[in-house]
Amino acid sequence: MAGGPEFRPNDDITVAMRVITRKGSNRVAREAFETARTRKRKKVTAAHKEPVYRLACGMFAEECRKVAREFPDVTFDEAMIDTISMKLVMAPQQYDVVVTTNQFGDILTDIGAGLVGGLGLAPGLCVGEKQAMAQATHGSAPDIAGRNIANPYAMIASGQMLMAFLGRKHNEPKATAAAGYMQAAIDKVITEAKHLTTDLGGKASTQEMGDAIAAAVLQ
Repeated sequence: MAGGPEFRPNDDITVAMRVITRKGSNRVAREAFETARTRKRKKVTAAHKEPVYRLACGMFAEECRKVAREFPDVTFDEAMIDTISMKLVMAPQQYDVVVTTNQFGDILTDIGAGLVGGLGLAPGLCVGEKQAMAQATHGSAPDIAGRNIANPYAMIASGQMLMAFLGRKHNEPKATAAAGYMQAAIDKVITEAKHLTTDLGGKASTQEMGDAIAAAVLQ
């Protein structure tokens, strides 16, 4: 026994399990549709491998389809996980909100991070029914600690996503407005390209890029 979902009956065989629940599938699907409803394109793509994992991915797909019927204003489609991995690299603009299971999502998010320039540009938001926790997906990066060269984008954008969540979930217009100001400031600094860290081709420090985004919020 090497862990909860794994079992090795002998030295030549290992059995690994995926745990999918209807409740969890329904919750993540509902969050995806609620998020899509706030976006311009209003589209959700469910990524799975139902033809192979007929029970596991099948249950997830069933719940996505069930929730989709409650959101007639949101376009819904489905894609095989291997197909979407290819198309995400070739033509990412065809997707808006992608919802999938944990392991597949862990892989797709790193593909997405690579597409936009690396983990320094990958914000994250862990969402529950009532609360959420914002954190960048890149971790603490101890190899560059104290050098003032880390890209602050992911951390700031994670905060922006949290504000947007609070505005939507709790019907708080001030939080929604704050999210809008933050997004506009981030877009402005990235577009102007005057205060970018070295991973983005600039010469700015972490502090300088962060200060530039903060200043843009106030404009």
